[in-house]
Amino acid sequence: MQLLQLYRTLAAPRKDPITPPLAHFPGWFAVVATTSLLLGAACAVWVALDVVRRPQPMRVMAVVWPVTMLFGGLLGLWFYRAQGRAPRAGQEPSGRQTSLAASVGTGTSHCGAGCAIGDLIAEWLAFALPAVAVLGGWGWLFDDPMFAVWVIDFVLAFVIGIGFQYFAIAPMREQSAGRTLRDAVKADAASITAWQVGMFGVMALMQLLVFPVLWGGRAAVDSPEFWFAMQWAMLAGFATSYPVNWVLIRTGIKERM
Repeated sequence: MQLLQLYRTLAAPRKDPITPPLAHFPGWFAVVATTSLLLGAACAVWVALDVVRRPQPMRVMAVVWPVTMLFGGLLGLWFYRAQGRAPRAGQEPSGRQTSLAASVGTGTSHCGAGCAIGDLIAEWLAFALPAVAVLGGWGWLFDDPMFAVWVIDFVLAFVIGIGFQYFAIAPMREQSAGRTLRDAVKADAASITAWQVGMFGVMALMQLLVFPVLWGGRAAVDSPEFWFAMQWAMLAGFATSYPVNWVLIRTGIKERM
C-alpha cells in the first residue's frame, strides 16, 4: 500500500510540467520516414519466414535476426544472408569459416535486438501511460519526461538483453542457472551499455537539436519521424557496441556466434 501511495503521489500532475513543442515535419520527410519503416518491416517479415524454413542453431537468433531487420533494413538483410542464414532443415551445414569481424557483428546484433525490444516496449508504454515515466524519475529526478523514459528504456533493454545472452549461453554449457546468469551479465553488460550510449546520443541530437532547429520541436512517439530517428539511433548503437563486443569476444569473455 505504501508503494502504491508513493506512486500516486509522484504521478500527480505537476505545477510546471515540461511540454516541449512538437515538430511540424514537411510531407517529404514523412514519406521518407514511412518508407524506411515499411522497408525495415518487410525485411523483418522476410527473415522471420526464412528462419522458419532454415532453423537457427541457436534458437534465440530466430528472434534476433527479424528484430535486427527493423532498424538494419537492407543492410541488415545483406548481413543475414551473408553470415547468419542457416541451411534448410535436413541439409548439412556448409562448413564455411566465419571471420572474427562477422562473429562480432552477429554478437552485436544479438545484443542490440534485446536493446531494441526494450526500447520499443518502454517508449510505447510511456506513451500509452504517461505516469509510467514517474518510475524513471519524472517529477522527482527529471523535469523532462524524455529523460525519465530513457531510464526505463535502459532498464528494460538491459534486462531483455541479458535474457537473450542467457538463452544463448544456456544450451552451450552444462551449469547452474545462477552461473549462467552471471556469465550472461559478464558477457553483455558492457556491450548493452555501449549500445544504449550510442542510441541515446543520436536520439538526444535529433530530439534536442536537429528537429527543433529544422522543424520547431520534437518528434512524437506515435509519429513515423520518431521511429525513423530511432532506426538511425539503433545503427549508432551498433557502431558504439561493436568495438566493445570485439574486445569481449577476442578476450574470451563472450562466445563467438
